[in-house]
Amino acid sequence: MADKVIENEPKPDLSGEWKRNAGAAAPAETKFLQGPAARGSEFWQAFKIFRELLYGFRKLHFVGPCVTVFGSARFDEHHRYYRMARTVGKELAQSGFTVMTGGGPGIMEAANRGAKDANGRSVGCNIVLPMEQKPNPYLDTWIDFEYFFVRKVMLVKYSYAFVVMPGGFGTMDELFEVATLIQTGKVKGFPVALMGTDYWAPLLDQLKLMVREKTIEATDLSQLIVSDDPGEVVSAITDTAMQKFGLTYGPKVKPRWWMFERFGSWWRGLGR
Repeated sequence: MADKVIENEPKPDLSGEWKRNAGAAAPAETKFLQGPAARGSEFWQAFKIFRELLYGFRKLHFVGPCVTVFGSARFDEHHRYYRMARTVGKELAQSGFTVMTGGGPGIMEAANRGAKDANGRSVGCNIVLPMEQKPNPYLDTWIDFEYFFVRKVMLVKYSYAFVVMPGGFGTMDELFEVATLIQTGKVKGFPVALMGTDYWAPLLDQLKLMVREKTIEATDLSQLIVSDDPGEVVSAITDTAMQKFGLTYGPKVKPRWWMFERFGSWWRGLGR
């Protein structure tokens, strides 16, 4: 039986160009991850990434030594993990650190709120999402990022330690990003604290299995601080920061014009 001929059947495109039906309908920030695009579009995306990096460098250069707190956006203020994160934020601020978070609700809000309880500095690196995550109200300053990887660079670049509270995919991503940087020597001597010991117990069992199977080394876990005691965690972070990085309670550095850090306040002053 002969194959049935289909009239007006589209012919395959042999030019090597990609055709993506979803592309036209996709939001601008998601097109970047949908494969090759027109050369002009790729150049524009590269420019936007550079602009976002430069903006982050300008905005965060003078925020002071930071500790980044990771954790879920889904815990409200009555949850024990929220209360724990708030206490951590407060004690970090009292020890002289700027508390940095992803800038959203839940654990992030709690840590920033704790910093403000102690009249400390509070910074957020917010991600622009379709569900319109908004910065929490306990931030001295924040930046809105379109690209997750640029945001992660900022959360790591300005921090001397990391506190990881219970969370979901995003928190896991951030934890293992930091762990990989430590394992590969890209960052050295940076303590990582896991708080919420019952929550992390299965993960710690998995990590110990990985050591036994030799997929990681025992030394890869040596930077981990596992505790539910905010005082113990902050004390360990403070000792490490002062001994390994030489931080002191010195005078704050004032912004300069070199990267236009003061341009925003100057511009706003013209409108007064």
